[in-house]
Amino acid sequence: MTCRNSEHNIISALYSLKDQTLKANYVIVINDGSTDKTAKILNDMEKDWENLYVITHPDWGYNVKRIVTNWNEAIKYTKNKHLQKTDYHLIATDDTVYPKDYSENIVTYMDSHPQVAIASGNYTKHTPVMPHGAGRFVRSSFFENSCWHGYYPERMGYESAVLYEANRCGSTCAILKDVRFEHTRPLGKDHSFYEFGASMQTLGYHPMFAFARFLKYFITGRVTGRIGALYMLYYYLTYKTKSEGYDSVYNEKIRQYIRKTQVDKLKKMMLFGFT
Repeated sequence: MTCRNSEHNIISALYSLKDQTLKANYVIVINDGSTDKTAKILNDMEKDWENLYVITHPDWGYNVKRIVTNWNEAIKYTKNKHLQKTDYHLIATDDTVYPKDYSENIVTYMDSHPQVAIASGNYTKHTPVMPHGAGRFVRSSFFENSCWHGYYPERMGYESAVLYEANRCGSTCAILKDVRFEHTRPLGKDHSFYEFGASMQTLGYHPMFAFARFLKYFITGRVTGRIGALYMLYYYLTYKTKSEGYDSVYNEKIRQYIRKTQVDKLKKMMLFGFT
C-alpha cells in the first residue's frame, strides 16, 4: 500500500486489511513523504501490529510516477528482509476499504482456478472488463515468471501492461463482481485522466480501439465521465512518447500482442454488428 497525506483514510484502510478472515502474511506500507499526521498514525499502528512494515520517504513532493516505484521498493524489501514468500500479493491503496471476507473470497477462487493470474472484486455499479488496480490479487508464480521477473514495469500504463502480459503468457484475469469493496475517494478526483490517454500510446493501442474506448466512456459516462473521456482522447492524440524512462514505450513483443488482441476484438465487434 502506498500513501501520502492520508490521515483521514489510512486507519480504516489498514484495519480493513488487518481484520480479514484470511490473514495476510504481512502488510507493507510506503509512506511517500506525508506532511500531515500520517507518519505518526503509522508509527503507532506498527507498534501493535507485528507483521506491519512501514517504509517512510522524505517529502519529495507528489509525483504519480513514484507509485509503481514504491511497489517495487516494497517487493525488494520482502527479499532484503527475507520475508516469507507468498502465493499472491494484493495491491491496496489508502482509500480502499475491504469487507472481512474479501481476501478469502478472492484467494479461494484463484486457488480453484489456477489459470487465473490476476483477479479483483468490484466497487462500481457496472462490471469492468479487466480487474481493478486497487483490490487486485496477483499470482506469484505468474508474476515472477513474467517478462519483468517479479517486478512491475516502471512505465506509464503498468497496470494494464501486467494484465496483457498475463494473457500473453496464456493465463486469464477475472473480476468477481459480487465480491465488493469500497473506494472512499472517487476515481478521477484531482486529475484529468492524462495517463489514461498517454499510456495508450506507450502500450501501442490501435487507433480504432482507442477511439472505441473513448466513445464508450463518452456515451455511457462510465469510468472517466464525459469530460474525462475528452481529456483521455486529447492526450492520446497529442502525447509524444520518450526514448527512455517512465514515459517510454513498451517492448515490441508486448505492443504487437496488444494491437493484435485489440484488432481481434474490433473484428468481433464488426461481425456482431453486421449479424
